[in-house]
Amino acid sequence: MSDAQSLPQSPYDLMLSGAWYDAGDDDLEAMRAEGNLIAHEYSLTRPDEAERRRELLERLLGHAGEGIEVLPPVYVDYGSRVSVGDGTFVNHGAYLMDGGGITIGKRCQIGPWLGAYTAAHPLVAAERATGLEKASPIVIEDDVWVGANVVVMPGVTIGKGSVIGAGSVVTKDIPAGVVAYGNPCRVAREIDDGDRVCGPDGSPAPGAAD
Repeated sequence: MSDAQSLPQSPYDLMLSGAWYDAGDDDLEAMRAEGNLIAHEYSLTRPDEAERRRELLERLLGHAGEGIEVLPPVYVDYGSRVSVGDGTFVNHGAYLMDGGGITIGKRCQIGPWLGAYTAAHPLVAAERATGLEKASPIVIEDDVWVGANVVVMPGVTIGKGSVIGAGSVVTKDIPAGVVAYGNPCRVAREIDDGDRVCGPDGSPAPGAAD
């Protein structure tokens, strides 16, 4: 075994690997403090400060796609573990608990007060009191619409183009191209041509307002 392989992993490395780690580690606390300060500064910006907001998002997020809009306030653990794809809109009050990594794809519509939680704690109280955590990634694929007040739990992937109803608690993966809602969130049906509101030319189809 090489010297590099024999060295103990840092809590940060353990977090990235999905193993149990000490969330109270000084380095991790410093990273969270930095992320929280940038998020706080962002949340205090005015609606007309578009350039300032873009500058802060690029400092806060691991990846800030082109044309994204994130309405304040926004809350993070680290920020650097969040990726937001081109053209995505995130409404007010998102809490992105991103130790495990949170990926939001392109052209997503994220309703107010999203809670995306990658962290888990031990079930045994004495172990939980030690500060142990583990973190599993959350992935929201391209073109997903997430309604208001949705909770996404650790390790969940929401498939491309799906719609998650308001107030849902998403505990398991959701496939692409479906409507899903509830607590726990379950697939209700597939999205099909009957859901279209535009004709072939892109104009509203007859009866689309019904």
